[in-house]
This record gives sequence, structure tokens and C-alpha cells, in this order.
Amino acid sequence: MHIDLTQGELKVQIKKLAIPASIGFFFHTMYNVTDTYFAGLISTQALSALALSFSVFFMMIALAGGMSEAVTSLVGNALGKKDPKMAGHIALNSLVFALFLSFVLTVTGVLSTPYLMTLLGAKGAYLQESLDYINVILYGSVFFIFSFFINALLNAVGDTVSFRNILMFTSVLNIVLDYWFVYGGLGVEPLGLMGISLATVIAELITVVYLFYKLNKTSLLNSTKEFYFDRSVFKEFIKQGLPPSANMVLMAAGIFIITYFAAPFGQEVIAAFGIGMRIEQIILMPSIGLNVAVLAIVSQNNGAKQFERIAQTLKVSLYYGGVISLIGMLLLLVGAEQFMELFSDDSKVIEAGALYLRVEAFILFSFVVIFVHLAMLQGIEKPSFIFYISIFRQIIAPILLLSLVSYLALGMLWVWLSIALIVTFSALATWRYSYQKLEEVSKNKEE
Repeated sequence: MHIDLTQGELKVQIKKLAIPASIGFFFHTMYNVTDTYFAGLISTQALSALALSFSVFFMMIALAGGMSEAVTSLVGNALGKKDPKMAGHIALNSLVFALFLSFVLTVTGVLSTPYLMTLLGAKGAYLQESLDYINVILYGSVFFIFSFFINALLNAVGDTVSFRNILMFTSVLNIVLDYWFVYGGLGVEPLGLMGISLATVIAELITVVYLFYKLNKTSLLNSTKEFYFDRSVFKEFIKQGLPPSANMVLMAAGIFIITYFAAPFGQEVIAAFGIGMRIEQIILMPSIGLNVAVLAIVSQNNGAKQFERIAQTLKVSLYYGGVISLIGMLLLLVGAEQFMELFSDDSKVIEAGALYLRVEAFILFSFVVIFVHLAMLQGIEKPSFIFYISIFRQIIAPILLLSLVSYLALGMLWVWLSIALIVTFSALATWRYSYQKLEEVSKNKEE
């Protein structure tokens, strides 16, 4: 059974999908928060090594996340067309695709990581600590990727609750495992930063097992005996998944670029940036839930050709996103130092991180606008713009503006202000293009 998102009150459906998804992603982010906390207990160098590794880790997750969005879109459109057999066929091929992607990312990551870390200035013990962390993550990438793909299938049928439930459990388990592996005990030697990554991989394995159990209870795997490898479906995954994957990979590249330009300011600033991003992720978590809801609802309604319902979904989601952004802005403006103090007692780290958070407070709604409209484009199977706006937002604009900041020898504040300017402009461009594309698709399909 699946939830029919082509009918019913949109406000209710958005809340029903977004709230569990937001809670789930909150606890998923708590993995990073927990890891950051325990890395801080080890040393400032461990904190910086974790932040340095994050861009590589995020790049792997980005590819999996982007491709999984294609899965939700394609399966959701098939369900909207009332074609459960095709939905199941796409679902089975997506699991094979996930296995292939896992192999490629593991091999590529292990071979390229030492070079990337060195490029960011890591050497000696700093480099080794970074590699100890990220290599364990890379070898366990199959679990991260399968959790994304299986959850994408559950999202397509309207189930965001399963992801929430397992993440609530494994995030608590991750705290226990982090403490155990970092400090040792019960026959385990203290593993330091490597122990943090090992705890995350174990928690992710448990997540995959549970989500597959829930997926097996849906109708998507009913046609297992009729499965066959379908190249056309793989091509659709690439066609629909490449733009959002590129978006997320470029986001990781953007983090890499920002880290590169922030590196001359010292390890404390890099550590502050890593902590600040995690705090920002928590504040934006409800908007990530909106993204999941919009993708699922738009996909089914695009398949059913109910375009007015798609437009209404955008309006309701932006309203909720505005409320979320206002609350988040107030929290960051008032409590920036207090949030930073939860993860570090280094005064330089706290000062740099608080500055970052206060600048980011004013662009939270811009992020919401981008998330919601890119999800809509993915849902109507018109994702190409995602790639172009990402190239601008994550690569071209940051390199140009941050190079200028570096050339003029401006302070750290100008790095954060440059990012804010880029995000704001990108939000306006995304909003304008998305409404034009929705109107175009609506007219074409009505004809």
C-alpha cells in the first residue's frame, strides 16, 4: 500500500510527510553533532581533521542523495500514473544501481582522498588523523548509499516515518559507540578519531537492515521474481539523478572551496566553519523535511497531471519555510556563542563560528526557497536547471568572490558575507526559473 498524494488536503499531507522526515534528518545530523562533540574532546586538531574530512565525506553522500532523489521522482510518477508494476520495476533496478554506485564511490574515494587532504594543507599527524577517519567511512559507503536509496523508495510511497524511527534509535546508539570507541574499554583499545567513524558505519548498517525490512512490507518488491536488468531505467536514473547529484557534489566542492580560502586564517577558523555548518544544518532541518514532502507530492501529482495542486504545494511549503526561517534566524542571532560553546571551549573557534552563524541567520529563507523549488523541478522531471545553478552557486561565484576577498586581504567576515550574497542571488534565480518551467510543463501536457 502507498499513500495517494494526488488527493486530500495539502496542508495535512505536507505536515504528515515533512515532520517525520525533519525529525529523521535531525537525528541523522546528530550523528555529525555527536562526532563533532567527541572530536572536540580529543583535541582542536581532531576537530579540524573532522572538518577537513567532511568535504570528502559529503561528496560521497551527495552522489547517493542526488541519485536517490531520482528514485523518488521516478517511482512517485509511476504511482501517480496508477502503474504499480512499473513502480516496482524501477524500485528493483534502483537497488542494483545502488550496489554499482557503492563500488565506484569506494574505489574513487580511497584513491583520491590523500591528494585532496594534502591540497587542503594537511600533513604529518594532521593528515594521518584525517585519513584514519575518512577511510573507514569510505569502506562502509555501501551502507550509507543503500540507506539513501531505500529511504527514497519509502518516501515515494509516502512513508517518512520509518526513517525517523530508526534514526532516533541509531543516533543514540552512535553516542554510546563514540564514547566506547574513542576511550576504549571492554576489550577495545582507544581508537581516537577512527573510532568515531567506525561507530557511524555500524549505526548505518543497522539503519539499512531496518529500512529494508520496512521496504519489504510495501508492494514495491512484489515482482522480485520478474526482475530483469533494464538499461533504460538506468539511463533514467542518470538523466534524472545527475543534476541533483551534481548539485550535492558541487555543494561538497563548494565546502572544499570555502575551506581552501578559510585555511589561511588558521585551524581554529576551519574548526569553527565545520561546527557552524552542523549547527546550521540543525536549524534548517525542518526545511529539509519540506524538501522531502515537496518531492514526493509533486512527483505523484505530476504523474497524475494535477499541476494546480503542484503550484499550491509550493505556496504552502514556502509559508511553512518562512516561519521556520524566522524562528531559526532569531535563535542564531541571540544564541550564536552559546551554540558554539557546546562544541568547543577555544575562544578563537567560538568567535569565528559565532560570526559565521550570525551572517547565515539572514539567508535561512533563501536556502528554503532553493530547497523547495529544486525539489519541485525534480518532481516534474525537469532537473537540468539544478546543475547550472549549482555550478554558479558552488563553483564560479565562490571562486570569483573569494579570490577577490583574498586579493584585497579582507577579513574573515567578508568570506561569510560573500557566501550570503551568492545564496541570496541564487534563490531569486531559482524561484523565477521554477515558476516559468512549471507553467511551461503544465501547458505542454494539457495540449
